Parts: sequence; C-alpha cells; structure tokens
Amino acid sequence: MHRDDEDPNAGKAHIPVMRIRLWLETPKGLYFGLGRAQLLKKVGEHGSLKKAAEDLGMSYRAAWGKIKKTEEILGVQLIEQVGCKRDGYRLTEIGRAYMEDFLSWFEEVEQTALERARMKLPWPVRGYMC
Repeated sequence: MHRDDEDPNAGKAHIPVMRIRLWLETPKGLYFGLGRAQLLKKVGEHGSLKKAAEDLGMSYRAAWGKIKKTEEILGVQLIEQVGCKRDGYRLTEIGRAYMEDFLSWFEEVEQTALERARMKLPWPVRGYMC
C-alpha cells in the first residue's frame, strides 16, 4: 500500500491554501472582518472572552480592545456579560447576526475565488475555510 493511501490527508500538506483578506473599514478603522467574526464565534462557543482569546492565540486585553473598538465603530453592542464577571459573555442578537452574516459572505466569496483559482491556475488549490 502506498503511503498516501494510508493517510487521506498526507497529500494535502503539499497543496497550497488560498487565503483571502476580506474586511470592511471606515476612516475610523476596521468596521468588521474575518478576525472579528472568528472572535465572536469563539465567544459564542466558549461563553468566555478569555477562552476565545486564548483559542485564537491573543491576549484577553487585545480581544477586549478589538471588540470594544468594533462596537464603537458599529454603534452596537456585540457581546454582553452574563450574570456576574465569572459567568462570562454571550453574543448579543445583533452580534450573532453580524458574525453569521459575515462568515456566510466570506464563505461565498472564498468558494467563488477557489473555483476561479482551480480553473485558472496550473496547480491544485484548497480553501482556508472550505
């Protein structure tokens, strides 16, 4: 048996990953982007900004700053504290909607770009989120 037949992911290490940087900004700064959406998704999964930040390899302070800056620019609250400080955070209804809408849009853009890359480029390409 060939080595690649043993591990279905063995060949993927040599296939380049297409990365897309996609965000919205205003003169005041980042309006919303993939990093913010991923941070909100992790807050929703963990119920904790601290755990979300750790999962994404950033400090709590950096995560807090990103959320607060984005809330300021958007003019809406994205996360809210649950009970006392130890109980963590949850996404607000609008925070969840913005996260889901952005991730859906990102996946559509990535899928379209991936299809075009596979048509135009002479080598295989795989998606980052796909």
